[in-house]
Amino acid sequence: MITALKTHSTNLRLGLILGLLLAAFWASADFQRIAAGVALFLLGMLMLEDGFKALGGSVLERLLKRATGTLPRALTFGAVATTITQSSSLVSVISISFLSAGLISLAAGIGIIFGANLGTTTGAWLIAGVGLRVDIAAYAAPMLALGVVLMFQNRKGLRGAGQVLTGIGLIFLGIAFIKDGFDAFSARFDLTRLALAGLLGLVVYTLIGAAATVVMQSSHATMLLVITALATGQIGYDNALAVAIGANIGTTVTAMIGAASANYQGKRLALAHLVFNLTTAGVALALIVPLRMLVEVTSDGLGIAPDDFALRLAVFHTLFNALGIGLMVPLIPRLIKALERRIATPSPSVSRPYFITADLGDFPAPIVTALRNEVWHLYQNAAALIVEGLNMRLDDILLSKDIPTTVQRSRDPIGMEFDARYRDKVKALHAAIVDFSARKSALPLPAPALTRVQELRDGAHALVRAVKAAKHMRPNIQRFCQGDQGAVTVLYDRLRETIAELLNEIWHIEATAPESRSVLSLIEEQQVIHTMHDDALRRAERLLRARQISAADATSFVNDSRYALELLLALIEAAQACLREEDSALAEIERVLEQPEEDEMHKATTS
Repeated sequence: MITALKTHSTNLRLGLILGLLLAAFWASADFQRIAAGVALFLLGMLMLEDGFKALGGSVLERLLKRATGTLPRALTFGAVATTITQSSSLVSVISISFLSAGLISLAAGIGIIFGANLGTTTGAWLIAGVGLRVDIAAYAAPMLALGVVLMFQNRKGLRGAGQVLTGIGLIFLGIAFIKDGFDAFSARFDLTRLALAGLLGLVVYTLIGAAATVVMQSSHATMLLVITALATGQIGYDNALAVAIGANIGTTVTAMIGAASANYQGKRLALAHLVFNLTTAGVALALIVPLRMLVEVTSDGLGIAPDDFALRLAVFHTLFNALGIGLMVPLIPRLIKALERRIATPSPSVSRPYFITADLGDFPAPIVTALRNEVWHLYQNAAALIVEGLNMRLDDILLSKDIPTTVQRSRDPIGMEFDARYRDKVKALHAAIVDFSARKSALPLPAPALTRVQELRDGAHALVRAVKAAKHMRPNIQRFCQGDQGAVTVLYDRLRETIAELLNEIWHIEATAPESRSVLSLIEEQQVIHTMHDDALRRAERLLRARQISAADATSFVNDSRYALELLLALIEAAQACLREEDSALAEIERVLEQPEEDEMHKATTS
């Protein structure tokens, strides 16, 4: 019912907008040119965003991970990245993806969003300082021609560069259309007759700016319209200041829509954006008179002519956003506490996916990190099911300082429905991981990221194999390990000890800081496990010859030893996929490859 109402509301809104546009087209040919200019400008912004995503998305990701350690760095990154890409939405989407995956803190995300707000003001400077003073339509044609040629190339970098050039060309063409449209429009109509002075004008034009931004989903487009109208004398300076404030308010709607598919961290960041923009707009409205005086002083200092209202509007846009940052930055700790109270951290579900439910876009780092965390979530579920299926408790094993003694004391039967636990805690989560991996593998990810996604998916498959091997072992574990039945119990206890020791080691590696983490020991453990398997079979054969175990028990143990080997190797495979870090893994491989040479040098020296 609610979905139907939302759809109906959307259809009504779309119908109203289209109706108004058609009526305006019929009434004025000049308005058609202005509307076409806005459409070209918005299309150019989309192309520019897609181009930078293809051309520099990975660069932005690497910079974001390294440049957000402190709040000043986060602010700087947000401002600089938005200035370069002219897309605060791209920077915001990357930030929400990184925050949702746990790669950056909420404080860093807030800093990026605050900085991005300041970075968007550079668009006003470009429009007022360049777009209206140069015949940029002359530059649009070659950019469009070159951009389209590059867009049809196979290489991703060339296609991205083509999208950027095409986007800039469309933006230039859109600005030219809007400027020509307003010039022609002003010859027939005088919109300054609609000017409103005082508080009423401030409120009405703020609402107009907010509404225009919501409709066009772009504060850049709103600022382009108001700056062009201001330059052609179609709007008063005071009313234009109010529209600029309204544009900042309108962008919060876009942010809230974008956060609808984000997880709780993304929603917190969107709410922080809303608080920042509303607070900034409220302060700007309350202090409009002193702010205008500050704009006059600053503009005079910069040598901006008194009648150059377009550039003075750009100064105002920058100043009130900078004022908002100055007011809100000291309040960030309190803001974070308020956000965490308002949007509580959900309790992680053992049975359902927890990390891969957020909208992570097509950015490799958050995709890989979220998938890695989800596979480790599956690892925890699978390990708990495996050890309980083998009559032990995972917590007892991980806290034990003497694994053999802990295993020998684990005699009490653990009653559970193994298949039901498997379906609830492992199978459903594994299916979600496989589905997520398949969807993300279809994206144009870089080769290393695609390889990691496939490795992690294979790690999840390995965990399912390990659980199924434990299921095969469970009947005989229940039979032989609930009491001391002599030599056969010792054999099975050693199998359980090996599994418990491996899990203990894997948990120790996972608890180590990523930069110090090494999975090299797990590679060595594979050979040790094969050796232990062979020793176990020989031990069982000796006990059979000595008539200490029956032939039936020996046969059961041989089968279960094979299942244990499969289980152990699967746990190692999953741990290697889940716990390795790219940089450290490469360093380890290099050390292994260099080791024989070092050994040979050592032999040569000693001889």
